[in-house]
Amino acid sequence: MRVSEVEYTGAVPVDGYGPGFFRVGGEVVEGPVLLTATGRKPWVGLEDIEPLRALIGDVDVLFIGTGDALRPIDPALQSGLEQAGMGVELMASPTAARTFNVLLGEGRRVAVAMLPVGAVGS
Repeated sequence: MRVSEVEYTGAVPVDGYGPGFFRVGGEVVEGPVLLTATGRKPWVGLEDIEPLRALIGDVDVLFIGTGDALRPIDPALQSGLEQAGMGVELMASPTAARTFNVLLGEGRRVAVAMLPVGAVGS
């Protein structure tokens, strides 16, 4: 089996996570995080929908990490994004981070919005 190092061509992958934080491109980020192929965007959590809507047209798939476990989000938000042509996939944040990194490494137009694990309400 041949193993090749992934190059992200300027994009910043999720390096790790822990209770209440993510490590993104070597930098610790406390709280929720929104990442695209062009970098980190301001986002404070699931109530903050405008940054997610701003991705329409630039992103094919948005992964939403709901913390420690898979949890539903506001159906209006999900259907609104999907009706605008963006795929929305819900998953636990660790899975969302891994999936984002894989597709980012393939050069896909993806984004991930994640709530931290081990935080209140996650």
